[in-house]
Amino acid sequence: MSTSAIQAKLDELGITLPPLAVPAAAYQPFVRSGNLLFVSGHIAKKDGKPWVGQLGRDTDTATGQAAARAIAIDLLGTLQAATGDLGKVKRIVKVMSLVNSTPDYTEQHLVTNGCSELFATVLGEAGKHARSAFGVAQIPMGACVEIELIAEIAD
Repeated sequence: MSTSAIQAKLDELGITLPPLAVPAAAYQPFVRSGNLLFVSGHIAKKDGKPWVGQLGRDTDTATGQAAARAIAIDLLGTLQAATGDLGKVKRIVKVMSLVNSTPDYTEQHLVTNGCSELFATVLGEAGKHARSAFGVAQIPMGACVEIELIAEIAD
């Protein structure tokens, strides 16, 4: 998808991409190896702070989807910073989603749709990806969702 088409879609959705976030620990926000870009996990944030909660206890699926969508926006911002141009993203190859959830919660895949659907909307075919969604006992800072990705980048 062209850079202008991606920007038009972001504008239509009222999305402004954030700047590259400073890592909260000892890691890089992204690493490129050949044409693959590995983007570190991004936790859900609301009003600049960790979006805390546990799905199945104090957070519902719709709220989890909104958190995953917010992460997708942050991930797009990181992709923009890493490539200088979202038009260079040939494909989101893989998404891995960790959902802070109770042992009996089983809708992690629906939560992750908040991210997956936004990627497809903004990037078209290039945003459609393979993925995994896991329920986990806890995520750093009590966040409700964390998502990482691998993207193929044009030369």
